[in-house]
Amino acid sequence: MPSSCDSLMEDIEDMVSSSDPTPHERQSARKSIIPRARKKKELMSDEELQADSLIPGTQKIWMKTWGCSHNNSDGEYMAGQLAASGYKMTDDPTEADVWLLNSCTVKNPAEDHFRNSIKKAQEQQKKVVVAGCVPQAQPRMDYLKGLSIIGVQQIDRVVEVVDEAVKGHSVRLLGQKKDGGRRLGGARLDLPKIRKNPLIEIISINTGCLNACTYCKTKHARGDLASYPIEELVERARQSFQEGVCEIWLTSEDTGAYGRDIGTDLPTLLWRLVEEIPEGAMLRLGMTNPPYILEHLEEMAKILNHPRVYAFLHVPVQSASDSVLMDMKREYCIDDFKRVVDFLKERVPGVTIATDIICGFPGETEEDFEATIDLVKAYRFPSLFINQFYPRPGTPAARLEQVPAHVKKQRTKELSQVFHSYNPYDHKVGERQHVLVTEESFDSQYYVAHNKYYEQVLVPKRVEFKGKMIVVDVYEAGKHFMKGKPVEESKPFTPSIAMPLQKGEVSGLLQVCFHIPASLAN
Repeated sequence: MPSSCDSLMEDIEDMVSSSDPTPHERQSARKSIIPRARKKKELMSDEELQADSLIPGTQKIWMKTWGCSHNNSDGEYMAGQLAASGYKMTDDPTEADVWLLNSCTVKNPAEDHFRNSIKKAQEQQKKVVVAGCVPQAQPRMDYLKGLSIIGVQQIDRVVEVVDEAVKGHSVRLLGQKKDGGRRLGGARLDLPKIRKNPLIEIISINTGCLNACTYCKTKHARGDLASYPIEELVERARQSFQEGVCEIWLTSEDTGAYGRDIGTDLPTLLWRLVEEIPEGAMLRLGMTNPPYILEHLEEMAKILNHPRVYAFLHVPVQSASDSVLMDMKREYCIDDFKRVVDFLKERVPGVTIATDIICGFPGETEEDFEATIDLVKAYRFPSLFINQFYPRPGTPAARLEQVPAHVKKQRTKELSQVFHSYNPYDHKVGERQHVLVTEESFDSQYYVAHNKYYEQVLVPKRVEFKGKMIVVDVYEAGKHFMKGKPVEESKPFTPSIAMPLQKGEVSGLLQVCFHIPASLAN
C-alpha cells in the first residue's frame, strides 16, 4: 500500500473541448507565467538551495529513452518541458537527482534494461519517474510499486509528476486525452522540447493502430488509432523549419492508418506538409503496415517521387507465410505485401523498402521459414530488422505453443547470414549524389548524410557541411553505407530557413530563451 504522503492519482482523464484555450493561447500564457515563477528560484543562492533540496525545479534530471522514434519524440517533449520549468537536464546519471526512464515494451530485453535501470537508481538513492509503454500497459507490475508514472498521453504533465516525485510523493497519470468522448492523438504538439538532434524534428502524426497483432504489447499501451488534425501537424512542421530544422521524420505505430478516425488520410496530410518544406530540406515517412497503404499506392508513389520527400518506406512483413501471418492477425497476406513493394519499385525507381521479420513465431514450420528466406533472397532488402520472437506477457501469442529456443536462435542466425550475403550498394560506386548532412557517425570519424533514397552516405567531418545539402562522388560501399567524396566545385546548399537551435536548447519558446549549458547538452 502507498504511504500517507503518496498522492496516488490513477486513470485520470484530460478532458478538452472546443471552448478550451487554443494551443497558441495556452503557449502564450506559459511564456508569460513560467519564466517569472522560475526566475525567483534562479536568484536563490546555493546555500538556500541546499537548505531546502525539496524545492521542485532546482534538481538535475537524467533521462533515458528506449524504443521507437515515437518514444524518442515523447522524450524530447518531456526534456523540453522540464528544462523550461527550471530543471537541469544532464547526461551524467551519477550527478542527477532524478532519473526519468522512458520505456519500450516491444521486446523482453528492452523491458529488462528498463527494470534493471530502476533497480540501479534505487540502489543509488535516486528519485525515479517512469514513462513510456511498459508502465502504461502494466502499471501494477511489482517492480513499479511506489513509483511515479507518466502515461503515454500525459507527457504534457511531466513537470507536475516530477515536482511531486522530488517531494517524495507517488503520482500516476495514466488517462487518455479526449474531446467530446473522442480519443485524441495525445499531448499538444506545440509543447517545448529539446531535440536530440537540432536538425531533425520528429513528429508523431497519430498514436495507436487499427490492428490487434497477437504478439504486440505496444497495443496495450498506445491503444486504438487516434490521429492529430492536419492543421496542427502542418503548424508543427512550420514551427520546426522556423527553428532551423532541415529534416522531418513522421512517426507513429502505423502511419498508413493516419486519419481514418478523423475523416482524412495519409496522402492528404503529406501533400499539405510538402507545401511547407523548404528547398533542400527533406521529409521521411515512418513505418506503415501493408493493409492501409494498399489503397493509397498511386498517391504514395507520387509523393515518394517528390524531390523533398525521401524515396523510402518501412513496411514490416514479419513473415512470408500466410498461415503465420494469420496466426499473427496481421490482416494481410504475403501477396498484399509483394503488391505494395512491386508497385512502388516500378513507380518510384530506386525506392528503398525496409522491412521487419520475426523468426520463430509460434507454429512457424520449416516450410514457413523457408518461404521467408526465399522472400529475402528475391527482394534483397537493403534494410532488414531481424527479430527473434519473444513472447510478451499478456499477449495471445504468449499462450501459444512456442518454437524451441534453439530453433528460434538457429533461424535468426540463418536469416542474418542470408541478409549479409549481399551488398546492396556496390553498384552505386562511381555515382554522383546529392546528400543532406544531418548527423555524426557513431565513431565520430565522419558526418552522416542521406541521399534521395535515404541511403546512408558518410562524408568528411567538415563543419561547413553540417545541416547542408552537398554533392558527393561515391567511392566506396559497405553493407550499410556508402562513402562520398565532396565535389569541390559544388557549393554546399543551406536548406534551413533559420539558424538551428544549439544542442540542448529548448524548442517552442520563441519569445523566452531557456538554455542548457553546453556541458549538460547531449
